[in-house]
Amino acid sequence: MGLGPRTVLIVDDDASLRSSLASVLDTIGYRVLSTGDPEVAYRLLASEPTDAVLLDVRLPAMSGLALYLGIAHRWPRLKGGIALMTGDADAADVRAWTKRNPCTLFRKPFRLHEIMTWLDAATRATDRTASAG
Repeated sequence: MGLGPRTVLIVDDDASLRSSLASVLDTIGYRVLSTGDPEVAYRLLASEPTDAVLLDVRLPAMSGLALYLGIAHRWPRLKGGIALMTGDADAADVRAWTKRNPCTLFRKPFRLHEIMTWLDAATRATDRTASAG
């Protein structure tokens, strides 16, 4: 991306978490897109240049794990720029999935500085990938 603010998409069915996280990220200079709906997430990614995705594991309409794989397949340059967020990190399905698909996982409640540190690194990596391609 390189030009303008880096864009992050937050996909979580908890509207208050989305709003709080978006507010903090906006304050530090990120452009924030957010939704609780996986289909809307696909539409946003198709229409808006995005540098990183924060994705809840437990979504009502579709597993965040399935959504992760769909996003990584359709937008491969984002693969290292997708992180999972969950309060259920020790569930058998989540542990098995992350063992097969190593990725960044934030345990809820997470510390905002962890998210910000990861976002900074992830968006710099997607900048490099975009400029190399």
